[in-house]
Amino acid sequence: MPISMSRYAEELVAPMRKELTDLGVEELLTPERVDEIIKKTPGTVMVIVNSVCGCAAGGARPGIRKALNNHKRPGLMTTVFAGVDIDATKKAREYFVGYAPSSPSVALFKDGKIVYMMERFQIEGRLPEMIADDLISAFNKYC
Repeated sequence: MPISMSRYAEELVAPMRKELTDLGVEELLTPERVDEIIKKTPGTVMVIVNSVCGCAAGGARPGIRKALNNHKRPGLMTTVFAGVDIDATKKAREYFVGYAPSSPSVALFKDGKIVYMMERFQIEGRLPEMIADDLISAFNKYC
């Protein structure tokens, strides 16, 4: 399957990617890699749908960073980038059964099944500390 063209210049998104990869979050750049990770990884997998929007910069990424300081956290942390990693994002969203496409968002899987979803409406307009608290609660419950 060919990789779709990004809607954004790489120079624009590179720092946004780096905010997550510096935390040890693995980028899933192809649909095949998304399938492999979600289907075959035992335990907990977090899939972050990254975004260029202001709520990703002001809330989601800082909140994720704070949440990852928790003593319990997902066994594997991954990300796709909406509008950039188009095919990988589309594939990840196929696993978000029962949830509308949303970016940014954070999904938590346990043994290949979605157990938690934080959608954009739960991020937008909220402080990073509030987002972190919600993620930490999910981590403590599922990880």
